Amino acid sequence: MAGELRIGATALILVLCFSMSCHFSFVAASSSPQDIQILNAERRIDLTSHIIKVFLTLKIENTGESPASEVLLAFPPTEFDHLALIKAAVTAGKQKKRTYLPLDVKPTELPNGPNGAKFFSISLLNPLSKGETATLEVLYVLTHSLEPFPAEISQSESQLVYYRDSASILSPYYIKQQTTFLRTPSNKVESFTRVESTNRAGTELKYGPYSDRAPYSFSPIIVHFENNNAFAVVEELVREVEISHWGSLQITEHYKLVHAGARHKGVFSRVEYQSRPSFSGVSSFKNLLARLPPRVHSVYYRDNIGNISSSHLRTDYHKSELEIEPRYPLFGGWKATFVIGYGLPLQDFLFESPDGRRYLNFTFGCPLVETVVDKLTIKVVLPEGSKDPSVVTPFPVEQRLETKYSYLDVIGRTVMVLEKKNVVPEHNSPFQVYYSFNPIFMLAEPLMLAIAFFLSLLFELAVAAAAWEAIQIWLRRSQSLSSPRTKMSKVFSDFGEISLSNGPQTAHEAMLLR
Repeated sequence: MAGELRIGATALILVLCFSMSCHFSFVAASSSPQDIQILNAERRIDLTSHIIKVFLTLKIENTGESPASEVLLAFPPTEFDHLALIKAAVTAGKQKKRTYLPLDVKPTELPNGPNGAKFFSISLLNPLSKGETATLEVLYVLTHSLEPFPAEISQSESQLVYYRDSASILSPYYIKQQTTFLRTPSNKVESFTRVESTNRAGTELKYGPYSDRAPYSFSPIIVHFENNNAFAVVEELVREVEISHWGSLQITEHYKLVHAGARHKGVFSRVEYQSRPSFSGVSSFKNLLARLPPRVHSVYYRDNIGNISSSHLRTDYHKSELEIEPRYPLFGGWKATFVIGYGLPLQDFLFESPDGRRYLNFTFGCPLVETVVDKLTIKVVLPEGSKDPSVVTPFPVEQRLETKYSYLDVIGRTVMVLEKKNVVPEHNSPFQVYYSFNPIFMLAEPLMLAIAFFLSLLFELAVAAAAWEAIQIWLRRSQSLSSPRTKMSKVFSDFGEISLSNGPQTAHEAMLLR
C-alpha cells in the first residue's frame, strides 16, 4: 500500500512539473510589449475628405530574448468607435523592387491598457529573432470624426470642422523617433494646437520629430480648418443582386442619402444658388458619381415621384460611370432617397468551381465615390432550386438566409443576405457566393409558362363553345318566331282572344265566330 502511494505521488509531481514547464515555455515564446521597440514611426493623416485616411509606417526591432510573432496597435476609445477599416503589410526588398505582403490583423485585449485603450494584433509572417528588424505599413480609415463647428451655417457660409488627435502616436512600445503630418483640403486653417516642434507650410501641418517617447505617450491636439467637400453619407443601402441562368444579372440599389455636414439654417434661395455658384452653397453638393461594372445596360435612376432624367452614363470596355443629380442640391442635414437599377451580362460574374458548384464573383461595398455607408445590406437572390449556399468575404460580415417568391416560383428562391456597418470605399473588394444547382430546374419556368398557356387556351375554348351554343339557341328561337304561318296563327289567336273576352256584338261577328 505504501509503495502504491509513493508511485502515485511521484506521478503527480511529474505531471505538475511537465505542466509548469509547458507554461513557462509558452510564456517565453510569447513576446511582451517590452520586447519590441519602434525605431522610427511616421504617420500621415489625410483630412482632405470627410473620410479620414491614416498611413502609418513603423520600423520595429525585437529587443527581447524570445522570437516576436505579433505587433500591437493601440487606439484611444473615441477613435476606435469610428474605425471603419484597418490593414497592415510588411515590406520586402529594396526601393525599386519593394513588395508589400499583407498581414492578418485582429482585435485583441491587453489587461494593462491605460484609459480604456483598444488594441489590434498584427501577426507577422516570420517571427522576429533578437536584434532583427521589420518595416510595417498600416492603413486605417476613420468615419464621422470631423465635427462641424459652427454646427449650423447659412447658404453663403463655408463649412469649418474640428479634428482631434494626438501629436504623439499612441503605442504600447517605446518609440525612438516619430513624426506626424496632417494634410488639409486648403490652406484655410482657422487654428491648430501648438506644441513642441510644430510647423505649418501650406496645406501641411507637421508635429515632430520627437525622440525617446515612453509607451502610451499622448499629447492632445485640435485642428480647426475649412472643409467644403461633399459630406455624403448613405444611412442605409440595400443592394439586391438577382441571378438568372437565362443570361442576365439584375441589380437594384435603394439609397437613403444625407448630407452629414453642418446643418443648413435660414431660407434656401435658388436664385442666389444659381447666380452665384462659387459663393452660394459651397458646402452643398448637387451631383454624385457612381462607378458601375463594364458592359452595363438597362440603367435607370428614379425616386418616389418617378424617373429622374438628370443623369449621364459613360461606358467603355473597362468601366462605366453614372453621374446622378438629385432633384435638389443637398445642404447639411438634407436627405434624399432614390433607386438605381441596371443589368449585367451573366458570363462576366458567374463561374463554375472545380467541384462542380457555381459561384457569383461580385464587388462588395457602395458604387458611389467617396461615400460612407452606415448600414449596407446585400441580398443575393439565387435561382429557384439552388442548394447549399455559402459565402466567402475578405472581412467579417453578418449573414443569414431568406426566401423570396417571384413570378412562376413554386418553392421560392434562396436569398443570401450580407450585412455590414460603417462601410467605406476601401471595402469595395470582390466576394463570392457558392451554391449547387441542378440544370433540370431551368425547365421549371418554361413548363409553367406552357401549362399556363394551354390552360388559358382551354379556358378560352370552353368560353367560346358556350358562347357559340348560346348564339345557336337564340338563332333557332328567332327563326321559329319569324316564319309566316307562325305570324298568321299568332294574329288569329290574338284576335280570337280579344273577341271572346268582349263577346259577340253583331250577327255578322257571330257568324264569323262559328
